[in-house]
Amino acid sequence: MQIIVGAQWGDEGKGKIVDYLSEHADWIVRYQGGNNAGHTVIVGEETFKLHLVPSGICRNKRSILGNGVVLNPIALVNELEALHARGFQTEGRFFISERAHLILHQHLAQDQAEEAGRSQKVGTTGKGIGPAYMAKVARSGVRAGAWQTAELNAEEQAAMQKLRPYLANTEHLLHEALEKGEHILLEGAQGTFLDIDHGTYPFVTSSNCSSGGACTGSGLPPTAVRSVTGILKAYTTRVGNGPFPTELTDDTGTYLQQQGHEFGTTTGRIRRCGWLDLVMANYARRINGITEWAITKLDVLSGLEQIQVCTAYQHQGQTLAGYPSQLQTLENLTPIYTSLPGWSESLAECRQLSDLPANARHYLNFIAEQTHTPIAYVSVGPERNQTLMP
Repeated sequence: MQIIVGAQWGDEGKGKIVDYLSEHADWIVRYQGGNNAGHTVIVGEETFKLHLVPSGICRNKRSILGNGVVLNPIALVNELEALHARGFQTEGRFFISERAHLILHQHLAQDQAEEAGRSQKVGTTGKGIGPAYMAKVARSGVRAGAWQTAELNAEEQAAMQKLRPYLANTEHLLHEALEKGEHILLEGAQGTFLDIDHGTYPFVTSSNCSSGGACTGSGLPPTAVRSVTGILKAYTTRVGNGPFPTELTDDTGTYLQQQGHEFGTTTGRIRRCGWLDLVMANYARRINGITEWAITKLDVLSGLEQIQVCTAYQHQGQTLAGYPSQLQTLENLTPIYTSLPGWSESLAECRQLSDLPANARHYLNFIAEQTHTPIAYVSVGPERNQTLMP
């Protein structure tokens, strides 16, 4: 069992890496979040933008929405129908946990009203995620398996009728798969620093995006975890409000936005960009038990003469021992940078690590050394064949 987890504020490129790793997986499981996530998968000339359905569906693999997910039935039906129109078959290969909770019309209205009324905006996507989780915790939510006894509007009822064949006791399916020795890939949404407990609260999502959520959100035991792959973008991005110690508001930040096409898959909002933050990376490594890195968008850094990497924080003249828990500290600290030489060459045609420029390899080695974690995958472009392994 392998967990894929974002090590920043989401948008790290998890969809591409999950798609790549899905080739050798038997099951792909989404374990938290809802259609506030956005995963982009490119297959040949086709681009797939997924919000709920696990990225592994593009490999024709068996895919599950686990019990930790909150799902909007109307949005899910639209996504499935779009996949069907492009030739993908989901019958017998896609399953929804009967224990997953539904996002209903009242949750959407509540989410949008609460965000509009806040003096300090959290930056919610307005998809009803938070209110659906609130209802779940308050024990007033609607589970997918109990939709027929709940008060749904006509459109929601029609959507659930279409989803009815996909409802299953997915926990039992996964337990059987585990006992057979089948390979299960657990796909996280968002990222560690949007985690409700370990993220930059209150500028977070409403679920546990960290690896602990993989077990509670799927029904699989922690003893079954064999590896945790942390997805780390070669620089840092963030959508919406909240602290961002290494943010760049100059021409370099604009360069990263443009070269990296940093616009949200779900919201279309421009992503804030900054240098890679290894204080964050090390915190994510410890929280999630990350055993290996997948470094994404290394190609975006091509053309920069010097690349800064944050290796420590200072606050009030003191070097901080770890990642701060308090918002006020995060907003007032000073990042300490190490400057590394950049490279001018395009990485688009690189197919193995030895093809990379020496300075790009040095950059990767620096990340591995500073985080005490090996790099297992390096992405140098959006295509499947632009993923390098040692």
